[in-house]
Order: sequence, then structure tokens, then C-alpha cells
Amino acid sequence: MATATAPLATQLEELSSDEILRYSRHLILPEVALDGQQRLKASRVLLIGAGGLGSPLALYLAAAGVGTIGLVDFDVVDVTNLQRQIVHGSKDVGRPKLESARDRLKDLNPHVHVEGFETRLTSENALEIVRDFDIVIDGTDNFATRYLTNDACVILGKPNVYGSIYRFEGQSSVFATEEGPCYRCLYPEPPPPGLVPSCAEGGVLGVLPGLVGTIQATEGIKLLLGIGEPLIGRLLLIDALSMQFRTMRLRKNPNCPACGTREIRELIDYDQFCGIGGDPLQDPHGIPEITPKELAAKQQRRDDFDLIDVREPHEWAIAKIPGARLVPLGSFTESLASFDSARDIVVTCKMGGRSAKAVRQLQAAGFKKVWNLAGGILRWSDDVDPKVPKY
Repeated sequence: MATATAPLATQLEELSSDEILRYSRHLILPEVALDGQQRLKASRVLLIGAGGLGSPLALYLAAAGVGTIGLVDFDVVDVTNLQRQIVHGSKDVGRPKLESARDRLKDLNPHVHVEGFETRLTSENALEIVRDFDIVIDGTDNFATRYLTNDACVILGKPNVYGSIYRFEGQSSVFATEEGPCYRCLYPEPPPPGLVPSCAEGGVLGVLPGLVGTIQATEGIKLLLGIGEPLIGRLLLIDALSMQFRTMRLRKNPNCPACGTREIRELIDYDQFCGIGGDPLQDPHGIPEITPKELAAKQQRRDDFDLIDVREPHEWAIAKIPGARLVPLGSFTESLASFDSARDIVVTCKMGGRSAKAVRQLQAAGFKKVWNLAGGILRWSDDVDPKVPKY
């Protein structure tokens, strides 16, 4: 049975009478008991992200009595977050997520100390931030930060409790322990940029991050207490639609540059590693763009062009730009013959990702006068017509 206990940075402290009463349901568990609760109190856990996964993580770790919770987040609360990011409330819209989360955690458990890092985790600050914590729990939503978190944990010898979500599916594992694999053993290379849509593009069932985040919190507490069988060398796969859980065995890759050969001794440029960044308009092979205001001007001038929307029919029913024609991306290739290559074509979607793929298809088919609507229909709502609903 694989077990692992995170090293504690501080000595165990006595519990107050209030803490004994608060954690009484823990104290009567032989696997936790007084020593275990004191161990939780002395623990320092770093959460990367205070969003969908970070919300249940932070709440349950604080409720459990983890003494110090570090939060890394630089975002502000948006109303679209509230469908799943339950640590925040309607009154917090517009506030930094760190402030909102800190207030909620202190209300939940005043015995917990919250350390906030209102910054993006980068190659320049990751080692300094991670170094002072016992374990790291990854609640991020992008590949660059996942690789960065993994490499920092491997270099510093900190367990990394991983979780990810998309639509109705989730994953969780424990990486970067001495005996187990790391994230790079599972995913040696990131997927091509744009291949995996974000939750903002593809959607996510609101309760799914609660499910996966709670599993991550459970794994973190097990590591801190040294009990049970953590998800070391195992990947838990969750399908919420069928409510099925599967476990895949993972092996440590001896050729892994992070935890195998140890070639990675310092942090790299993870945006570059994941193929992110750069101005497509400065790239001769990039995507030509048009802004919503420029598109509105073309419409007012009655310019002769086609506006193609590549979203799905259920998105089209929510909001649409006047004059657009719906051609879902899944059937876009079959529809190429219906386009006139002599006409100007503007392609749009929700945020600009899917429409960029469609523009590339048009370019590959020989179309010359094609543009991607920058920011999609969401930016159209912001810049041109606020009556168009945002979703």
C-alpha cells in the first residue's frame, strides 16, 4: 500500500478547548485522534488557484483545521464564476478572489491562517512560494501552470495533488512523491494550443469541481496525516454523467526529465513550452483578426461580406450577432463548398478560439480574405452591443 506523509515545517502545537470542541468528530477517529489534529494544525498547504477546484479545497481544508493555507490567485470574482466557485458570493463580484476567499475561510474557521499571494505563479516566483509549504494542491485550469507546478514540486520534493475538470469529466492523482510518478510521466508533452477547449469555451457542470476538489482535499489530508492509500501511482477518472469512477495505474518513467533523469533543475518558460503567447498578427502564418468595433463599422457601411458563427446551436439560441450565419465547427469542413472565396469572410464564436480554427481551415482551403472576430461574441457584447447576453 502506497503511503506518504508530508514533512511538517513546524512543531506540533497544543489544541485549545475551542479547537478540541470544533474538531471533536476528528478526534474520536483513531486514525486522526489528538496527534493527527495537531499535525493538521501544524501543516502548511499551498493551493494554486481560488476558483472552481480551489473553492471546495480551501473550504474543506480550513474546516478540517489545516493551520496555514496559502492561496495563489490574481483574478477577480466574476458573476460567471458563481455557478461553481462556491467560496465566493454575489456580494464579492468585482473583488479580488484572494480577499473574498480569505474572508470566507476566516468566517468558517478563525483558527486557520490564510497566506495570500495575489500574483500569477511564474518561473520567477514559483520556487520561492512553494518552498515554505508541506504539500501543493493544484487547482489550475491551464497546461502551462500545471507543468510549472509539477516541476517546482519535483525540484523541491513537495507532493503535488493534481486535479482537472472539463464538462462532465474529471481527473485526480498525487504526483511528485519520492516513490511515485509526476505529471510529466503521465503527459510528457502538452497538447497543441487550442486542441483542448477551456471551461469557458467548452463548459463545465457546476458540481464537478466540487466533486474533484473534495477528492483533492481528501488526498491532501491523507498525506498530511500519513493514513490510507493516497492516489500515488494511480489516476482517478471520473465520469459524472454515468457516475462511474475508474482508476488507471501509473508508473514512474525513468526517462522523465523531471522526476526520472532529473534533467530539469530549473524552471523554464512554460508558455513557450506549451506554445502559448506571441501576437498572431505579427506572425505571417498567424490568424488575421478584426475587432468587434471594426466589424460593426463594416455592417454600418453595408460592406459586402459573410459573417459565419461556428458555435453550437444551443449557444446560438442564447445570443447571436445580427447578420450571422450558423455553421457549427463540427460540420465546418463539410460546409466549405458553400462559401464564396471571392467574398470577405469574418468568423466568430464565443471567445475567438474555435473561430480561429475555422479561419485556419479556410486559409488551408485557399481562402484569402478571412478574419477572426477578436474576443468573439463576448467582446461584441462588451464593445458594441451590451444587449447581447453574455454567457
